[in-house]
Amino acid sequence: MSTVAAADYAPMGFDDSNIKWFPLGDFKHFVFAVLDVDNDRRIVDAVLKYEPSQKIFMHRHIQQTNTLVLQGEHRLYEPDGTLKDVRPVGRYTATPADPDPHTEGGGAEGAIVLYSIRADGDLLFEILDDKLEVVGTLTMQDLNGAFEMQRSA
Repeated sequence: MSTVAAADYAPMGFDDSNIKWFPLGDFKHFVFAVLDVDNDRRIVDAVLKYEPSQKIFMHRHIQQTNTLVLQGEHRLYEPDGTLKDVRPVGRYTATPADPDPHTEGGGAEGAIVLYSIRADGDLLFEILDDKLEVVGTLTMQDLNGAFEMQRSA
């Protein structure tokens, strides 16, 4: 199979105008849309839109989470606020369940990131406070509910 250089194609912007964005509870600095939930294979596909230069809540990924940056710059931060990783447009990352807490958000222009969560259990994310104590969770059931609500909106 031959490869084609990216320079051979004109850059394209990502048009998110056909996505219905929703808040997730009272959480700030992002909106999201659940694209699909496959309960048999335990896969959730969602897209998140991060505000420019803002961080979301501290959390931990309990399941494998694959991401693809569609627009902007996706930034991940250590609990102390240190920048951990900067993911540019086009970066695909397959991350196994990660016990290390972090926060994340968009760069100077924000970010739109596709998430594909591959679960082997119901618990997907733990939400943490400033002391890194668990104060909430997100489960398959929660995202199923969000998916159904978003489909009927």
